[in-house]
Amino acid sequence: MLIFSRAPLFLWAEAIATACFTQDRSIIHRRFNKTPYELINGRKLDISFLHVFGALCYPKNDHEDIGKLGAKGDIGFFIGYSVDSCAYRIYNRRTKKIMDTMNVSFDELSAMAFEQRSSKPG
Repeated sequence: MLIFSRAPLFLWAEAIATACFTQDRSIIHRRFNKTPYELINGRKLDISFLHVFGALCYPKNDHEDIGKLGAKGDIGFFIGYSVDSCAYRIYNRRTKKIMDTMNVSFDELSAMAFEQRSSKPG
């Protein structure tokens, strides 16, 4: 995940945490043909909030005091899910910090298109 997303290597712990988070919600028990969440709660888990690790995203700048002409959005990439709340963990390229926020726009298709163009044979 870390190499495929071209994320900095110091984010290896975030990659492992995200892999475990995703795996806990997607592994199917062979005997029952259900995920552990379905076995415990009796209903399917909504997985619409899952996103691709390293996907380009634009977190809304709602923490800093921005002026009238200041940038309201930054460029970052998705590195995981918050443990404390239902927020996303984003690595902000401008500030070089990891932030937890719910106000995010994801752009997963641009990364997929880049990979498809770069992996063409010939």
